[in-house]
Amino acid sequence: MKQHFRLDTHPIADPANVVRGDRYRITVLDAGLVRLEYDESGTFEDRASQTAVNRAFAPSDFSVTETEDLLEIHTDRLHLIYDKGPFTTHGLSVQAKGGFHSNDSVWRYGQNTPNLGGTARTLDDVDGAIPLEDGVLAFNGVALVDDSETVLLDERGWIAPRRPGTLDLYLFAFGRDYKRALKALYELTGPTPLLPRYALGNWWSRYHPYTAEEYVALVDRFAAEDVPLSVAVIDMDWHWVEIDPKYGSGWTGYTWNTDLFPDPAGFLADLHERGLATSLNVHPAEGVHAHEAAYASIAKRMGLDPASELPVSFDPTDPEFIEAYLEELHHPLEEEGVDFWWLDWQQGGVTKIAGLDPLWLLNHFHFLDSGRDGKRPLTFSRYAGIGSHRYPIGFSGDTMITWESLDFQPYFTATASNAGYGWWSHDIGGHFKGYRDDELATRWVQLGVFSPVNRLHSGLNPFNTKEPWRFTAAAETVMTDFLRLRHQLLPYLATMNLRAHAEGEPVVQPMYYDHPDEPAAYDVPNQFMFGSELLVAPITSPADPATGLGRVRAWLPEGTWTDVFTGQTYSGGRTLHLHRDLASIPVLARAGAIVPMVPAEELPRGTDLADVVELKVYPGADGAFTLAEDRDDDRWARTRITYDDASGEVTVHDVEGDAATLPAGRTYRVEVVRSRLTAEERVFALLDRAQIGFELKAAVYDAVRTAPDAGAAVLALQGLDVSPVLLGALSEILLSP
Repeated sequence: MKQHFRLDTHPIADPANVVRGDRYRITVLDAGLVRLEYDESGTFEDRASQTAVNRAFAPSDFSVTETEDLLEIHTDRLHLIYDKGPFTTHGLSVQAKGGFHSNDSVWRYGQNTPNLGGTARTLDDVDGAIPLEDGVLAFNGVALVDDSETVLLDERGWIAPRRPGTLDLYLFAFGRDYKRALKALYELTGPTPLLPRYALGNWWSRYHPYTAEEYVALVDRFAAEDVPLSVAVIDMDWHWVEIDPKYGSGWTGYTWNTDLFPDPAGFLADLHERGLATSLNVHPAEGVHAHEAAYASIAKRMGLDPASELPVSFDPTDPEFIEAYLEELHHPLEEEGVDFWWLDWQQGGVTKIAGLDPLWLLNHFHFLDSGRDGKRPLTFSRYAGIGSHRYPIGFSGDTMITWESLDFQPYFTATASNAGYGWWSHDIGGHFKGYRDDELATRWVQLGVFSPVNRLHSGLNPFNTKEPWRFTAAAETVMTDFLRLRHQLLPYLATMNLRAHAEGEPVVQPMYYDHPDEPAAYDVPNQFMFGSELLVAPITSPADPATGLGRVRAWLPEGTWTDVFTGQTYSGGRTLHLHRDLASIPVLARAGAIVPMVPAEELPRGTDLADVVELKVYPGADGAFTLAEDRDDDRWARTRITYDDASGEVTVHDVEGDAATLPAGRTYRVEVVRSRLTAEERVFALLDRAQIGFELKAAVYDAVRTAPDAGAAVLALQGLDVSPVLLGALSEILLSP
């Protein structure tokens, strides 16, 4: 394989970390991470695997106690007991140390242990929740990754099968130090790559036979509506799909449909001029047939006579085919202007080589190939097991357009971080089936804006599309505002992009990462942290018809929290219901948070760095934030920003790193975010919108105005004929903070 196909690996462990017997080898990679191998032949594997690419951890601090038939290993985080025989339930156990009941924190070989979940290969055709594969975090502190059947990577950069009958296990025993477990995973399997900046903006994707003229006109319509886009995805109709059956189904294709795109290079240039990166969909399973423009060149490379018109079979087990597949089919299209590929593999996980998943192999080589010229690599494909975070971005598949699908996605996205998989891209709005519901579509866009990647998508149906102007006026306004907000957040997202890569902190995290010993943190599965500063509790169920309010059960950690949309503050350390009309969802910042944004009126083209950055500051405590920006060239400019709550002073410190990265004349604005309305004004606005009787509205308002304090007002409301949702919404206003 060519040099750029060779992943940088360090698979051989420090001998000081190894405890070995005739048939077993135990490697203490970290105080909470051990590799457990067993092979009757006593031959152990030192090559990198599909999962593990680095075992060269620093020397670990551990102790060994050994007799003829018993081995014990102690570290600060675990206690391993092993009888030196074949791995069995009674003979091999590991206990995580630190604050657990002894019976709950022990892993025994062959027994399932409670896991906090990881992710899944795809959400294709899913309507609601599905089971998830395991991640590396567990409530009892011990989680297993079985690497016994994955393929290996040899010194040439190619793949090799495992010897049958070997066991190769990685045990994560970090207790509830979840972030440390995740960092160990990244050290073992490789860091999350940096995304190109354009991937952080709004994507447009629709399965629809656009012409080039129609597509460019659509992009121009978005611009005229002041709705920013950064990525244009062209689904499978970019290539010929109506073909002679002797050449296949038309599902696989590599040749532009010149009826729709008469000048492909010109079309891609038009999109680039408008600030959009481009991606094409590809389904490679049917190989390459004689009708393709590249058929002759790839047939010759694979030893076929082009005159025979014999198909070039898709064979991922052949390194010569993989190189030809990329160089003859994809490189010419990239030279025309394609920025990255959407690999839409749906044909299972079996190949000629035991353990080789063709999806993983495609992800691996496409990603490495995309960075061959020094550009920031990117591919777009489904999940293929632990270690797949090395090949972002994830395509979660074709979900149904239902409330049930929406309700599952926040949990699915956050929990994927437990497997290190931080860059999911969902079909925002859903792919197909389901029904038209403008409220559902709006809530989905709101979730998308606070998702790792925001890709609007629709399936093949003339009535199924996601342009904001195709919805009611109220939905259009909210969608437009939120899509602008996504690009306003680019300075913040760029910083979180680097944080994910350099610090092992996925952009979306479950609440229990920072609060592992707080039971309530596990009881809000749809709530998550979005980067370091923002807590998000999306609304994923229909609004109450009388009040027009959506409702979500949320848990706020200790401290003071401010809603970024309303400015309303809340005291933390409690669980409560939050109510919002269609215009927003609960997104809260802790006191002292600083969120760098682009003013709405200053949005640049595409995802260019902004001339003006607005610093949203949330008072109540001192704060600090380091804004990190580059131009996909690793010339990072880091700007430290501090807030002194006592004086109200915000300081933008001198740039560290490459100041030339920033636009000349970069300026900063500051907004200290506070509520713009009193509690009484918010109550009036809520009652004014409510679809209830006028007499009841007046009685409620009078009760609030005349009560001596908020508690008395809530007690008075309980004596009126107020619905539970309305009472909850009023109580939220009156009792906050």
